[in-house]
Amino acid sequence: MNLTEISRYIADKISITPRSAAILGSGLGNFTECLTDKVVIPYEDIPGYPLSSVTGHAGEWVFGFAGNKPVICAKGRFHFYEGYTAEEAALPVKIIHELNCNSVFITNAAGCLNMDWHLGDLMLITGFIDYTFTKDKNNPQVHSIPLHKELDKIREIAKQQEIELREGNYVWTLGPSYETPAEIQDIISLGGHAVGMSTVPEMRKALERGMQVRGISCLTNYGAGMQDEALSHAEVLETTSRVNQKFTRLLAEII
Repeated sequence: MNLTEISRYIADKISITPRSAAILGSGLGNFTECLTDKVVIPYEDIPGYPLSSVTGHAGEWVFGFAGNKPVICAKGRFHFYEGYTAEEAALPVKIIHELNCNSVFITNAAGCLNMDWHLGDLMLITGFIDYTFTKDKNNPQVHSIPLHKELDKIREIAKQQEIELREGNYVWTLGPSYETPAEIQDIISLGGHAVGMSTVPEMRKALERGMQVRGISCLTNYGAGMQDEALSHAEVLETTSRVNQKFTRLLAEII
């Protein structure tokens, strides 16, 4: 994988440097339908580019305009459980940075760990926890996301859109299996509010590079053991499909 060559290939396909970028999680790719003057770049057309194998990830870059703001979106990410390293999972962020774009929205579908919240709610990620034990074998810690003045602006936009935007810590687990009920209870005790199998490698890389990072989780199911129901990826996609319009409205307005 040659980062410079991949980034140059994408840059040659788009008309202007993007002001913002988004990495779209499982089932959330419909956001790109709101963009105008779109350019679609399939991953398979990019020399040396890896492919996403997970249902709900289209596998393409989409450039376009949200209002008058140029935006580039990665529809499809790479997961540790697919055999990629954390560095490879962060590839979209590195490309966005190479394109001279310093603002990235990182989104995902996630399990909800608060029974007072509703499935289909959106959660602004204010911190993250690495629960993979791959980098640090000690007790996982919360790492805060520096949102500063952005936080009040995002809250106001959600209020104007009549969207109840939750706020909390996203927890990264290895996957591909869902967590056990015991793991879910441990994650809750550490301060986790949502759990999933992505996002943290991307957030770490964006923060390392001094980028402005904002994360949004779509809460698609309750964690294992919180309800007497089996978890499935089909349920995740059904929920994201139901709330796609709300998610698109919020993200477009923030951008």
